Amino acid sequence: MAEVKKENWFKRMGKWLRGMKSELNKVVWPTRAQVLNNTMVVIVVSLIFAVIIGLIDWAAYEGIKQLLGLIA
Repeated sequence: MAEVKKENWFKRMGKWLRGMKSELNKVVWPTRAQVLNNTMVVIVVSLIFAVIIGLIDWAAYEGIKQLLGLIA
């Protein structure tokens, strides 16, 4: 069985970096307007969910307070 010799570490690293650069050239980066629009969507949706979760939490708190009021 023939022994396969590994390439030099620096050659492998150079090959990897060239491949990485090649793949990054294929990436379609978003425009500034797209990034701002997507950021605003995320902020608005996060705020909406924060309000919904806050209302559910408040309703649960009030419900438990009422239940405990019946016991005491």
